[in-house]
Amino acid sequence: MRIGVFLLIKPFASVEEQLKAAQAMGFKAADITDTNAGGSMLGTAGFSPTVSIDDNPFDVKRLFEKYGMSIATICAHGNLIDPPKPSRYGTHEIMRAVQMAAAIGVKDVITTESEAVTEWGEKLTTEQATLLIAEKLYEPVRLAHDYGVRVLIENHGPITDTPEGLKKIFDLLDNHPALGMNLDTGNSWLGGSDPVEIAKMFKDKIHHIHWKDLGEDWLPKRGKQFGCGFSTIAMGEGIIDIKGICDVLKDTDIEFSTLEIVGGPENFAKSVKYLNSLGVGL
Repeated sequence: MRIGVFLLIKPFASVEEQLKAAQAMGFKAADITDTNAGGSMLGTAGFSPTVSIDDNPFDVKRLFEKYGMSIATICAHGNLIDPPKPSRYGTHEIMRAVQMAAAIGVKDVITTESEAVTEWGEKLTTEQATLLIAEKLYEPVRLAHDYGVRVLIENHGPITDTPEGLKKIFDLLDNHPALGMNLDTGNSWLGGSDPVEIAKMFKDKIHHIHWKDLGEDWLPKRGKQFGCGFSTIAMGEGIIDIKGICDVLKDTDIEFSTLEIVGGPENFAKSVKYLNSLGVGL
């Protein structure tokens, strides 16, 4: 399993600037961290590390190759509980991300449901919300299968942060072979679950990992907040059982994993050293 990095290393910097920073720290792989449909004003101006899913995918691949980087995954996190609308990232954008991935040989597209932001979405029962998530993933998963790509569900919402919610989504989509999971070690714990137990339960479906470790200051938010962008501490410095997760998944065929941390180069260096000690390498 190789360690890659989330391309949000530097604030207000382009994809190319993020790649330069990742290369300088010795990384050889990274996620396409942010994607947008159409054009992005800040992205065009070089102030945001976003990639348009309407871009020439081979230009994106060439940019990564310029800095000796493999594309680990394409992130296409949607809002799958609220009603769809043109400005709300969802099914259409996930399908475009699948097509981009297929064109340039990226195996996995990561998505999730996120939290509801409309009054309508907030009133849904767990059963209703789960059905809506599965319904919005149905066509992206079918398309991914035809292209030889996988859609990976990440723990990043009130349904996917729980093993029960994940199981219901997989069951509603008939445990489709093109549907897998990205285990987010921090999000799953923050949502109130045990990431080690999730790793055991979904071991055969996990194809990517987002590494986060969280400190005791997050305990009051546990079970109340669904997802956090980054860890501000190095791996191994928090209270999440990272070793337990590695022990469960060490004999899988996961090719890439991604550090989702912020801070100075020392945070990244400590994290890589700690994961190396657990058998996860660059």
